[in-house]
Amino acid sequence: MELVFFFLGLAALIVVVLGLFALGWRGRRRRQQDTPRPRPLPDELSDPGFQALGQYVATTTAGDWLDRVAVYGLGVKSNATAAVFPEGVLFARSGADDLWIPRQDLHSVRLERGMTGKFVEKDGLVIVTWQLGPKRVDTGFRTRSADEKTPLVRAITELLPESATPSEEQL
Repeated sequence: MELVFFFLGLAALIVVVLGLFALGWRGRRRRQQDTPRPRPLPDELSDPGFQALGQYVATTTAGDWLDRVAVYGLGVKSNATAAVFPEGVLFARSGADDLWIPRQDLHSVRLERGMTGKFVEKDGLVIVTWQLGPKRVDTGFRTRSADEKTPLVRAITELLPESATPSEEQL
């Protein structure tokens, strides 16, 4: 009988913890309701210059990797393909809306160890910093193949204005 009470108590604790997570996420979404929706994918695109399979990690406030952007599904991890077009960068996500970042909104790209929800080896994540309305944000992407990280960074770097181009040490 004690075992039954133990498992009932454990189940109740799990339900409470999940409820608190849901309340926190809902509060974050309410606080971020003034965040504009990302721009829609253009009707016409050139052929992509580079594509890589991997995992979309999340979008966070730039420089604050624990502050996920909860609105529009931007804070949700999913499998994705990163495609670099002359017009911008597309993260085609499974189970979530695609994320289109127009070229003019791009600020920088770099390799990092991690961000919210994903920490890996040194320089294991591609981080794209871009402008979402008045807010600067970071989007993380983990390539499936380690050999695709540097080419992805180089392809995005080619889209950046000259003043934002990273040095060779950053690649």
